[in-house]
Amino acid sequence: MQRALSPWKKYSRWLILGLMTCLFVGCASIPEGQQASKKDPWEKVNRNVFSFNEGLDKYLVTPITKVYEFILPTFVRNRISNVFSNIGDIYTSVNQLLQGKPKVAVEDLTRFIINTTFGIGGIFDVASGAGLEKHQEDFGQTFGVWGAGDGPYMVLPLLGPSNVRDTVGWVFDLETDILLSYISDIPTRNTITAVRVVDQRSKYLSASSLLETAAFDKYSFVRDAYIQRRRDRIYDGNPPMIEEEEDLPSDVLQKEENRIR
Repeated sequence: MQRALSPWKKYSRWLILGLMTCLFVGCASIPEGQQASKKDPWEKVNRNVFSFNEGLDKYLVTPITKVYEFILPTFVRNRISNVFSNIGDIYTSVNQLLQGKPKVAVEDLTRFIINTTFGIGGIFDVASGAGLEKHQEDFGQTFGVWGAGDGPYMVLPLLGPSNVRDTVGWVFDLETDILLSYISDIPTRNTITAVRVVDQRSKYLSASSLLETAAFDKYSFVRDAYIQRRRDRIYDGNPPMIEEEEDLPSDVLQKEENRIR
């Protein structure tokens, strides 16, 4: 009997194929007058991968997402999101515990139990109404709490913004994903994965439309927003001050203002 491939091995094939495609398409250049970021030494390659992802999103993911929103009413979509979110509370609880926060870990596990039972498998978010706050933790954040540095910024084919530490964390997330590791029926697993991807994309559809019409460099904005958000999450919303200005993510809006002047 042939042994089933792990989720990481399955998805790594697609990542490698996507990366090779990006490299063969050509290398994007840094916009004129814009300084290279210290956090992004692979910017030229990253921009190329970013362009590949943008094309995939524009011509495949976004159209499917719009059909998804057209077919399913908001109430149904919210219930689907709640189910995926409820499963995510398990991983959040584990990572809270690994980060040395047992009290919050118990609260997140309690959220899962309450929503699974009284919320009918997580369809309804009863726990939030009961005062239990929703958190989101992953292995990338856990490694950051343990002291692992970000490493260079990366844009992964299909997956988008990341860095070296978070990419390693993503492998751990993937290997422990219940929906990928413990559903043996391949059509069912693929269907659930597709719905989860479209559900996530649906949450940011309106925001991405606003981003398209903005006057700044979209790549830089996404990169800086990602770096800031991940740092904020690792320190639970209270990141320490950074003394060296070069280590701070660039302020995209300030760049645009200076360019206009």
